[in-house]
Amino acid sequence: MKAQRQRHLHALDLGVALALTAVYIGFARLTGADDGQPVYTGPFWLGCLIAAAVGLPIAVRRRWPLAVLATVLAALTAASLLDIPREPYTAAGLAAYLVALAEPLRRSVPALAMTLPVAAGAVYLGEAVVTPAEDGRGAVGVAGLVLLVICGAWGAGFTVRNRRAGAVREQRRRSEHALTEERLRIARELHDIVSHNLSLIAVKAGVAGHVAEADPQEARAALKVIEETSRSALTEMRRTLGVLRTEGAPLGPVPGLDRLDSLAEEAKRAGVAVDLTVRVAEALAEGTQLTVYRIVQESLTNAVRHAAPTDCRVTVEADEREIRIDVVDEGPPSAPGHPVRELPGGHGLLGIRERVMMYGGSFAAGPRTEGGFAVSVRLPAEGNQRT
Repeated sequence: MKAQRQRHLHALDLGVALALTAVYIGFARLTGADDGQPVYTGPFWLGCLIAAAVGLPIAVRRRWPLAVLATVLAALTAASLLDIPREPYTAAGLAAYLVALAEPLRRSVPALAMTLPVAAGAVYLGEAVVTPAEDGRGAVGVAGLVLLVICGAWGAGFTVRNRRAGAVREQRRRSEHALTEERLRIARELHDIVSHNLSLIAVKAGVAGHVAEADPQEARAALKVIEETSRSALTEMRRTLGVLRTEGAPLGPVPGLDRLDSLAEEAKRAGVAVDLTVRVAEALAEGTQLTVYRIVQESLTNAVRHAAPTDCRVTVEADEREIRIDVVDEGPPSAPGHPVRELPGGHGLLGIRERVMMYGGSFAAGPRTEGGFAVSVRLPAEGNQRT
């Protein structure tokens, strides 16, 4: 698309160049009887040469802006002194536009500063001194018109250049912001995968080590859970890393509400008995389901890590107004007389808070006065449309 647009612009420049050349050849052919004003009286071949030097360089102004401006300005100066032109330096304006658009300020500003006095001087001398067609005031007016054309064209090019540069900066800022958001999203996903599975493995490894001699059967059961959990974690990690490495990586289904039962089963094997309740009036968007899944996953991971063995209630409800997620555990077995737990550390709850903020919802987590720990999340229903 960009190459095609460039071809169209070059074709347009070529058309304008030929038109300007033809116009100046017509000016060179005028006689004194045509308009009652002094006209070019030199040889026709010289007039054609000047016309070519005025018009044809415009065809390549996008490739060599400064060279084209210099050539056109020299040709227009000669034309003014020989009384050929009858228009306000259109070719110089077209060249000045490209100089401002394509050249840096350190070159375009000096070029403009040299162009203006040369053009104004040539017009004044041609109109008032060499081949008088105007009095001094009239010549100054014509010179002012020429300066207005050149300055206006240069200013238009400068404005377009600044706008394009601003658009590029804004695009770069958006790209960097999107990259940062994507990095955070990937970090959250990897944390949820690793933290959840390693917590289950750590708990079951502790159980196996504790009962290895007294109850070999339970130790073998714990090792079996460790084996299954490790394989599941490796599968999820490989899928996630595969997506990062190549666009053709196989994609598994995005975890949703239908996978909450498997989370409850995994937590149960790690010593947390989960009472799961899901009441959703309408199907949620895929992205929202993933958010709910990750919030419940991280909350259960905290329960396994800090309270197992214990009981835990997980409630997920959604209506037309909001989505409510509540995860409440009863605390460790020694709850009577046990000090109230502090907020668990790590990045898990921070990840939940970040997910909730993306939807403009509310998040609360902390120890309960009667023992245990609670996580409460509220997501607006309209957030479901933003995924």
